[in-house]
Amino acid sequence: MVKLLGLCGSPRGEESRTLRLVNAVMEGAAEAGARYEVIDISALDLEFCIGCGICYESGECIHTDDFPLLFQKMMEADGIVLGSPVYINSVTAQMKLVLDRLADAIHCQKFEGKYGCSVSTAGGSHAKEVVEYQNNILRILGATTVGGVGVILGPDPTLLSVAEKQASDLGVTLVQAIAGKARYPDQELQHAEMKARMRALVTANRDVWVHEYAYWQEKGWL
Repeated sequence: MVKLLGLCGSPRGEESRTLRLVNAVMEGAAEAGARYEVIDISALDLEFCIGCGICYESGECIHTDDFPLLFQKMMEADGIVLGSPVYINSVTAQMKLVLDRLADAIHCQKFEGKYGCSVSTAGGSHAKEVVEYQNNILRILGATTVGGVGVILGPDPTLLSVAEKQASDLGVTLVQAIAGKARYPDQELQHAEMKARMRALVTANRDVWVHEYAYWQEKGWL
């Protein structure tokens, strides 16, 4: 059975309109046969990345918090759904915190074979840009994205209901893509370019980034 994990980066808890979109994706996915879990990032104990690079060297983080459990759930999922409202033309600090902690996963292309999608709500602008930003992060992690839903609610809050239907349909698309191992040539090219870039980066730093170089060797990618 397809397993999905949704991450909601809104700090507004159950009042979050972005959470409604994430849940709508999951409800559509469930109707298509998937099981899922949605995590409220704001409810987790998470520290900011400080760019120390220890994870590149050892695979371990200097922080002791909820991130290892969150990352384990991400690795166990077949598909990832990211949701963030627009805060000053970008994702929230809560969502950015999680994305910044994925640097080692990007170097190691750990989302290869996974699929994903994104949703966003905004009062005035940049909902689609935030959707694309989140999807691009999924792609540079190695995942394949199947679309997104971004809605600007300032002029007409009733548009949320329309967006929820679109999000539900997106959930079905996500499950179908995972089940059918859907291929997107343009993304395959992006993945190949990113993998080549990370291979060169990890190889150039192999004497220091011992963990990452060993990971690439174990995967047979060198």
